[in-house]
Parts: sequence; C-alpha cells; structure tokens
Amino acid sequence: MINIIYYIILFYFLLGGVGFYFINRKKDPEIARKSYTKFAIYFFIINIVFFSIVLNPIAFRYLSVLIIGVGMFELFRLFHQSGYNHKWFFFISSIIYGMLSTGFLLFVTLQKELILFSFIVLSIFDSFSQITGQLWGRKKMFPKTSPNKTFGGFIGGGLIAIGSAFLLKSLYPESELKSLILTIGVVLFAFAGDLAASFYKRKFNVKDYSKLIPGHGGFLDRFDSLIAAGAWVAFCVYVLKF
Repeated sequence: MINIIYYIILFYFLLGGVGFYFINRKKDPEIARKSYTKFAIYFFIINIVFFSIVLNPIAFRYLSVLIIGVGMFELFRLFHQSGYNHKWFFFISSIIYGMLSTGFLLFVTLQKELILFSFIVLSIFDSFSQITGQLWGRKKMFPKTSPNKTFGGFIGGGLIAIGSAFLLKSLYPESELKSLILTIGVVLFAFAGDLAASFYKRKFNVKDYSKLIPGHGGFLDRFDSLIAAGAWVAFCVYVLKF
C-alpha cells in the first residue's frame, strides 16, 4: 500500500514539474533557475519527511522536535535582531507558537497512516496552491502580509487537496464526512499557519526567517503550515474523537 501511495506522490510531483515548466518558460533564466532549485529542494524535503514517517516513526518524532526547536530559535532571532522591539507581539506569538507546537507533538504520536494522510494532503495543497496561483491567480488575498497568496491559488490548491484525499482513502478509512472535515481543516490551518508566519516576518521587516534551507529560507518558512495542520489533526483526534 505504501508503494502505491509513494507512486501517487511521484505522479503529483510530475504534474508539479509540468506546472513549474509553464510558469518559468518565459521568465529570466536566472529567476527560472532559482525556481527549479526551490522545486528540487522541496522534493528532497518531502522525501525525507515521507520516509521518516514510513520507515521509522521515531525518526519523524526527532525531526519534529528539531523543527519546533529551530522554529522557536528563528522567532527569537528576529525579535533579537529588531533590538527587542514589539515585546508584547513577540510574547503573544510565542504563546500561540507554543500551543501549536504542543498540538504538533501530539500529532506525531498518532497512527502512522493518519500522519501520512495528513502530510500528503498538506503537501499537495502547499504545492498546487503555489502552482495554480502563479498560473491563474490574479486577485491577491493579503497583498501587504503575503503578496504571493491569491484567491486562485487558494481555491485551486484546496480543491486538488480535497479531491486527492479520496485517493488516499486507504490511509484514513473513516467516513467520508470525517475525511472531508479533516481535510478541509488541514487546508485551512495550513493556510492560516503560513499567513501567520508571514505576518510575523512583516512585523519585523524581513523576507525570510533564516537561510538554513536554500531557496526556501528558514525552518518556519518551510514547516509553518505543517505545524499548524498537525495541531488541527491532533485536535480532531484528542478532542473531537475522530
């Protein structure tokens, strides 16, 4: 079953590669090169997380602790670089981040199949919201906070992610209603987590949290949506009893 799931992932990345080709074919070669580099590194990251979940869940737990720890460091780093400005904003942001991180740590203790289901849905939304947004997105949703987010990208990525959830039914064999609620929540929390991370950066007037991941920025630039979506799934299991 896992082999079939991985082939599904590869198929989506093939589609993503085609999408990036149409996005970049008329761009300046240097800009296109950076875009393809970002796509390649993202594929590498997806594989690391995927195989850590499938082959050794303990490895995924260690990876999750690393993500949370580096993320907290990046939040403090921007606060420190600002000369410790916006103290209350940093304090409130740290509390929210701590709550989401707690939920994320609960998420990584769930059944492997549910973790994998959530991660793949999230990755599909994350990838195709960017692709459909660049291909067809016109109306910006939050031009000051996150200028790259468009209604077309959000709707396109969301629809593809929700549709894909039914292809992954073997990983989450619950009712269609539960699957739909869980998937919509993953999409919304992933989007909200990404938006919140962007808002924090804008508050401190920076583009990226750090330069730890080439082409992506910092850990929070790459994993903000995973932390938020994971917290949502943990809430569904432990509170809503999914």
